[in-house]
Parts: sequence; C-alpha cells; structure tokens
Amino acid sequence: MNKKIILIPIIAIIIIIFASFASDNSDEQKNTVFHVMLADSSIYGNGVYTETFTLNKGEYFFRFVPNGSSPEILSITLNGETFDFSENFQLVGTPHQTGISEYFTWEYDGQKNILISEMQEISITIDPNGETLGSVSVYILEN
Repeated sequence: MNKKIILIPIIAIIIIIFASFASDNSDEQKNTVFHVMLADSSIYGNGVYTETFTLNKGEYFFRFVPNGSSPEILSITLNGETFDFSENFQLVGTPHQTGISEYFTWEYDGQKNILISEMQEISITIDPNGETLGSVSVYILEN
C-alpha cells in the first residue's frame, strides 16, 4: 500500500515534466521554411549573407538562437515580387540572478511577424553590421 502512495506522486511529476518540455518546444514543432547558422565569417559575402527561397501565402515569424557574442544589431531584409521587409534587430541581454551567480539570456528585439500575400520567391539578406565572428541561428517559421 505504501508503494502505491509513493508511486502516484512520482508518476504525476514525470507527466508534468514531459508536458512542460512539450510546450517549451512548440516553436520547434512548427514548419521551418528557412534556417541558417551564422557562425563563421566565411559564410558572409562582402560582409552580408544572402539566399533565395520560396514562401507560400501565409503568416510567418522569425526565431533567433543568439548568445552573448552574437552581432549587436542584425539587419534583415526580405524582398519578393510583392513583398518588402526590413528590420534592424537589436540584441538584448536579460540578467538573471541565482543565489550564487548572475547569468544572461539573449534575444533579438524587433518586428518578428511577417505576412506573405501570395506565393513568391524571396531574397533574404542578413547583415551583421561588421560583426561576423559571433554566432546566431536565424529561422523563419510558418505560423
């Protein structure tokens, strides 16, 4: 009988942990339509990264995986036949205090949502504004 009393809370805790991981990874479950990891200056041509890809009609959003060495300003331009987008994303560090230390989490601040009115070929230009040695992953995800 005592084993059942102990086992039930343990099972409940495991279920809660799995549920929190599932909700934390919700962006990863969305359809990735573009991804690049900029971690080496050789990836850039003339100081910028460019690529062309196709987007269907729909809503999309940017997701970034930055760190403290990422470019302070990441300028992104998207151009298509009937679509133009430009944003200077600013790297923002949020300090977090623990009992014995302080650490930062990093995020790019700026307009992350985009709306495409019709399927078209899109040209993306990512300009790290001279900071080509820091790493950052850039995603465009379908909403």
